[in-house]
Amino acid sequence: MADAPVVAVRGEAYREVAPELAEFTVTATARDRDRETTLTRLAERAAAVRVLLDSAGPAIAHRETGQLRVWPETKRSGERVVAYHGSVGTTVTVTDFTALGELMLRLADQDQVEVAGPWWSLRPDSPAYREARHAAIADALARAGEYAEALGARVTALLELADTGTGGQPKMARRAAFGKGAGGPAGAAPELELDPRPQTVQAAVEARFTISEPVLG
Repeated sequence: MADAPVVAVRGEAYREVAPELAEFTVTATARDRDRETTLTRLAERAAAVRVLLDSAGPAIAHRETGQLRVWPETKRSGERVVAYHGSVGTTVTVTDFTALGELMLRLADQDQVEVAGPWWSLRPDSPAYREARHAAIADALARAGEYAEALGARVTALLELADTGTGGQPKMARRAAFGKGAGGPAGAAPELELDPRPQTVQAAVEARFTISEPVLG
């Protein structure tokens, strides 16, 4: 075995698969000359966002509150406060894409609320990664067999197999940022159709195989 001829190959796989998750952010803001009024309005708007998210039920895989910010706006010269600003953001991950557009528009229809996204992705444990790894190994074995066949030999054993990387396409968005200011028009939200972006999954392996004695000449 130690003296057997060796062939080294690289196996690769590339797949485009449908996304499994969609993530977007929703940010409620408030501004007023009075600090307490700003905080009250911010709390009310954040609560309204929570109610809408609660109504989405199992369509939401998980959500988490991000940064809460409250800061004074001062005049260009000096420290006299002319207004207070506040914002609180929530990151939402959705698995039911049929409800995604409606949910985002309902949130954007709230006063002083901005919605941005979605960003499409796969689950960390998505079967797509496993399938790509299997395909990369099959590709390596097929290439080794082709080289051996060209030499009039056959693959006899695997010496080494190394995973050189399995990756997915970074989260990408068909990004939309929209919101409604105070006093905006009332009425039912329009329909919004979203086109999920296919996700790229890649896998690569390097393998070394022993082959039978080549038939040369």
